[in-house]
Amino acid sequence: MSISERPDVGWDDQRAFLAVIDGGSLSEAARRLGLSQPTVRARIACLEKALGSALFTRAVNGMVPTKQALALAMHVRAMQRASDALVRAASAPSDAIAGVVRLSVSEVVGMEVMPSMLASLRAVHPELRVELILSNTSANLLEQEVDVAIRMTPPKQKALVARKVATIPLGFYAHRRYLEARGVPATIAEFSTHDLIGPDRSRRDLLFASQIFPELPPERFVLRTDSHPAHLAAARAGLGIAVAQVPLARRYDDLVRVLPDLQVAALETWIVLHEDLRDTPRVRALRDHLAAAFVDFGRG
Repeated sequence: MSISERPDVGWDDQRAFLAVIDGGSLSEAARRLGLSQPTVRARIACLEKALGSALFTRAVNGMVPTKQALALAMHVRAMQRASDALVRAASAPSDAIAGVVRLSVSEVVGMEVMPSMLASLRAVHPELRVELILSNTSANLLEQEVDVAIRMTPPKQKALVARKVATIPLGFYAHRRYLEARGVPATIAEFSTHDLIGPDRSRRDLLFASQIFPELPPERFVLRTDSHPAHLAAARAGLGIAVAQVPLARRYDDLVRVLPDLQVAALETWIVLHEDLRDTPRVRALRDHLAAAFVDFGRG
């Protein structure tokens, strides 16, 4: 195919395509993009015409992508990430500690730990703005989905650089009211007579729970959820015993550590970024601030 014969594929059409993939319908894509539904429909039609194939089929529950659409989506998503990274890079002069940095953390860290760290960061660098992504899955640093990530395992890719900043112990916790009513278990075996809060479908968390309680099936948990902040909130409400990060649980006077001499596990905590960004002032400032903050957190 010659250059003149290549289809004219506009970026706006590709953004609409990705929004329909992610949203599942024209109306949801329109809401995400701030456009009208007919506009999104027209952009999808233009893209299908340029590519010469249908990308979606209509179904009762919305728009179903074809196999070709799913294959094309990863390329459009990579372009979207590159575009977002370009905008972040241009958000301030390259030598200034200012502009936007995109940060990925786990749900519990984002809700319970990160706010105070970012408040102290803003006091030092008021021109720095953070886009915070809360997810228990690892963000793609190689494709610039985020600039910095807090992870509990070191990266394996050579293009990523990491700094270990803390080793966070895990322990059992329950509300003092619960323990007054039900008694304090003196051994792991005695947990079989207590109300336990645990995971639902996370394979990693279910494996972890089975290693701690090999005799107790997940059905024994009075609350099953893969949300770690929900575990903590349920324990604070007196629902039962949960596993929590020790320095985090210590912040709450209503929580009591059960089997205080037992460390359930320890989470190694790493700050990870792409090697191309380690000398970028805004990224370096965030990394250094979080490194010091996590050292203090781990000691708590």
